[in-house]
Order: sequence, then C-alpha cells, then structure tokens
Amino acid sequence: MSPSSTALPPSEKAPGKDALRPFRVNVPEAELVDLRRRIEDTRWPEKETVSDQSQGVSLATMRALASYWATDYDWRKCETKLNALPQFITEIDGLDIHFIHVRSKQPNAMPMIITHGWPGSIVEQMKVIGPLTDPTAFGGQPGDAFDVVIPSLPGYGFSGKPTATGWDPIRTARAWITLMKRLGYTRFVAQGGDWGNAVTEQMALLAPPELIGIHTNMPATVPPEIEKALQTGAPQPPGLSAEEKGAWNQLDVFYKNGLGYAIEMAKRPQTLYGVADSPIGLAAWMLDHDAASMALMSRVFDGKSEGLTRDDVLDNVTFYWFTNTAVSSARLYWESKLAFFAPKGVTVPTAVSAFPDELYQAPKSWAEKAYPKLIHYNRLDKGGHFAAWEQPEHFVNEMRASFKSLR
Repeated sequence: MSPSSTALPPSEKAPGKDALRPFRVNVPEAELVDLRRRIEDTRWPEKETVSDQSQGVSLATMRALASYWATDYDWRKCETKLNALPQFITEIDGLDIHFIHVRSKQPNAMPMIITHGWPGSIVEQMKVIGPLTDPTAFGGQPGDAFDVVIPSLPGYGFSGKPTATGWDPIRTARAWITLMKRLGYTRFVAQGGDWGNAVTEQMALLAPPELIGIHTNMPATVPPEIEKALQTGAPQPPGLSAEEKGAWNQLDVFYKNGLGYAIEMAKRPQTLYGVADSPIGLAAWMLDHDAASMALMSRVFDGKSEGLTRDDVLDNVTFYWFTNTAVSSARLYWESKLAFFAPKGVTVPTAVSAFPDELYQAPKSWAEKAYPKLIHYNRLDKGGHFAAWEQPEHFVNEMRASFKSLR
C-alpha cells in the first residue's frame, strides 16, 4: 500500500490548540554579544595530565573551539538555514512542540517523522532534508521521495519545557503520533537514533495503524544474557561470532568508561547549573558524549575535516545555548525508565543501519532476534552516533533502501 502524503497547510487548520503556528528563529543581537563575552571570560583549568583523551575533552581542543567560537563563528548562517525551512509550533498534551515540516513535490512521497537524541537537535538532520524530499536533485529517483517531519523533543530546542514530571519517551511517542495525524497523514514511517530510537520504538509498541514501519541507527538489540554480563563485569560469554565479539567489546568499553554523563543526568539533572551558565562548560559536556564522537570533533578543531565541520559542531552547541536547554534536555534521562539497549518486543517492520562508530555496531544476529520483522539490515563501514549529521549521503541511501519495500 502506498502511504498518503496529503497534509493540510496551516492556513486550512482550525484555530485553537490544534493550530499549526508558523515559527521563525530570531536571536537578539544582545544575546550574541553576551555569548562572546562569556566565552572570552572563561576561567580555564590546567592542562590534563595525560597525553590522550582518557580524562575527557583536552584543553587544546577547547581552547581552539573557544577561539573560533568567539571570533569567527557566525550563528546567523545557521539561523538563515533554519528559517529557510517551514517551521511550526503546535500544542500537544498541554505542551508546545516545535517541528520542521517539509513536503516533497513528488505526489506519492512517503511521510517520515525523524527524532533526534541528546546531545543532538534538529540541527543534526538539516543536511538530509533536501535529498530526502527532493531526491531527483540529489541522485535519486522520484519514487525515493519523503515528506519529512522533524520535531524537537520536549525540553529541547524550541519545544516547550515541561513544568511537571511525566514527559518520558512513551508520552513523547504518543505526542508524535498525534502530530503526524494532525498533519493529515494516514500512513507514515518513523526514524530515530539515541533518544530518537527510544521514542520511535515506543511508537511502534503503541502500534497505531498509521505507522507502517520504523528505522533505527541505534537499535536496541542486546540479548539479556549479554546485558547481564556487561552490568556485572562478567567475562565475555563463549560462542560469540566475530560480529558479536566486536559489539561486546564496544559495549564493554562504554559500560566501563562512557556512562558518566548519562548517570549524572539520570540521577541529578538539575545539578548541571555550571553547564547551563558557561558556554565552554556546555560545549565540553556535549562533545564528551562518546569516545568516537569526541575524537571526531576534537580532530575537527585540530584542523581536519571529516564528516563534521567546526560550524556543524558549534551550530548544535549554540542552538542549545540560545534555547537554554542544557538542564531541561537532561531531564529526559531522569524521566525515562527504559533500558537503552534491551529489545522491547517491536513487531512492526523494522530497518536497521549499523554504523561502525556507534556506541555499538549491532550484529545482524541480534537485530534479527530483536526485530522479527526485519526488512532491512546494513552494516556500514563509516559513520558514528550522529549518522545523519556525520554521513548524510549514507543516511539518505539507507532511508531509501530501508523503506522501499513499504512503498
């Protein structure tokens, strides 16, 4: 069955809570001046006492980032790109939800909602909007077209900040289903990584008839016996394949060395006042999400170009700064009670793209057990946690291949 791409324009929506209110970004110049002043006034610590990144983001990296951010970086370029896209705010379940909505000119485009994670944002997906919605301009076929909806998670970006508890991935999933139906879509697919995967899988578990398939670039596939061994520090179980051993090794490193940020935000998100008050504190906190991403972004500020640019990194950090969402975004870790990597029992058609520098590169054997209706699996040779941001061409190709059978 071919998904419908029909959606009513905002002008045809009835006024009231369900209205789609056009939105534009306009950061006052005084805030830009204040940001540069804060960067220049940073009180720096001493250099780390090691020659690697085992103590975190290096002083040299942060000095280089600060120098570029305060003198050469131009937020207005990012603002212009955002304002070139159709953006809206609508109230769902008592909260304002901000989203980008780009319709393809192709009549049978497949509607897709894409959800970011932390420390990501809608900035992550901006590179893929053109190729997904206008495939013929980017080496694709008319039949590859998508309508794209990219919302900001509650407490992130320009979405509202919850003033009471309860906005976990399950509630967000319900809101996303409401959003897609409000836009007039009777059939759609969903995509996500990081928290976006958690929300997308919960959409699948809610099983609205309109949702015909999902894609994830950070799948939850870790078998319970593997999870238990990792949590208890037990040795690697015998009988693992080469791919499974590789995933075990990645997860073992992450469980032992990479969970600090998640534990702090899950236990004490409100304590992150320093991250909310200091641009450099915020940038360092965001860069140190995982070892591979930190190494990539560090190389970017060392003058190398691979996947991301200095402007890419700072667009995202600055987006968090101007929206003052360091603490409100962190609360999602406190709200969620879901096990990140454990299979959830998803039964809708599912596509998996396994990137090598993700927190772990999910083996096909695990993906097949976690998603009994696995319609696509690809093990890529390049890319990491921020797949659409780092490797937009690969990401777009994966979307085209993943959902081809559902058109």
